[in-house]
Amino acid sequence: MHRAPQEEAPEGYVDIRYVVEPNYAGWRLDAYLGEKLRRMTRERLQGVILRGVICEERRLKPSTPVYPGLAFRIRRRASEEPDTPTELPVVFQDDWLLVLDKPAGLPIHPTARYHKGTLVTLLRERFGERFAEPAHRLDRETSGLVVCGRTTASCRALGRLFVSRDVHKEYLALCEGHPPEDAFTVDAPIAEGTELIRIAVRIDPVEGKESRTRFQVLQRFTRDGAPFALLRCFPETGRQHQIRIHLHHAGFPLVGDKMYGPDPGYFDRFSKHCLEPEAWPRLRLPRHALHAARIAFPHPGSGQAVVFEAPLPADLTAFIEGPRPGMERAGGQGREAGGDVRR
Repeated sequence: MHRAPQEEAPEGYVDIRYVVEPNYAGWRLDAYLGEKLRRMTRERLQGVILRGVICEERRLKPSTPVYPGLAFRIRRRASEEPDTPTELPVVFQDDWLLVLDKPAGLPIHPTARYHKGTLVTLLRERFGERFAEPAHRLDRETSGLVVCGRTTASCRALGRLFVSRDVHKEYLALCEGHPPEDAFTVDAPIAEGTELIRIAVRIDPVEGKESRTRFQVLQRFTRDGAPFALLRCFPETGRQHQIRIHLHHAGFPLVGDKMYGPDPGYFDRFSKHCLEPEAWPRLRLPRHALHAARIAFPHPGSGQAVVFEAPLPADLTAFIEGPRPGMERAGGQGREAGGDVRR
């Protein structure tokens, strides 16, 4: 749908703006939007493209190959958005990179539900249209480090690094239960989609892709009579929801995980705004307890190794520091294992 550049969304509608990042060069438009709007089926996305895509440069079809810098909008009916965090703590910035400590609850990209309250929108409002683009994604409820490229060359280099697994990532997680070993590994293939939730993943030895995560127990503690642990997580592959599904598979689900936690129906009912009040005491936290704490990779400009860290946020620290009369020490060390992560 080709439209004049000056046309604005009519009353009751909003335009969701997209600028294609360098690492998506050559993708089909429907595949690109599938990465941004993961809750939509491919068939629904194709209909949206045919009916509602606005591009000043050319007519776009689902099969159109996208290229870096291609700008377009999707027009949809306006709806009231949930409140999202507005802070964007900067961890590092130079001519190539912008590294942020994303708060929990902030989506990275615009979606069918979130338009203004996203990291990309906040970046553009505060710094300008082409200031920086996220090079990877975190789930909305996951807090922690997000690396953004500030130039086309940087975005392309970061895209290659993430695809080639030359980025080393570490997460901190709060799980239910006391893992018996101080270090363990989950090696379980992951496939997309479940019978109940299309955007969820599942462990599938036949259809799944190779997936491996190492875990280290930093601290075991008890709260309200229930066992919990603080873990450091080392994903060796980069599958969607990998840490969450691997912990669920190991029998130690993330605290607060509505998709892979105590009831597989929680996420569906939460999305439809009909989650029963009794679910929250079982979830224990309003969001899943996962934090992107450390990331290391070669700098796209200099090639030198760079490392960035983000401390455990206040909500997860408060959960750990609550009443815990039965606290144990991982490995029997003389101090609390992992005590330094709360600096």
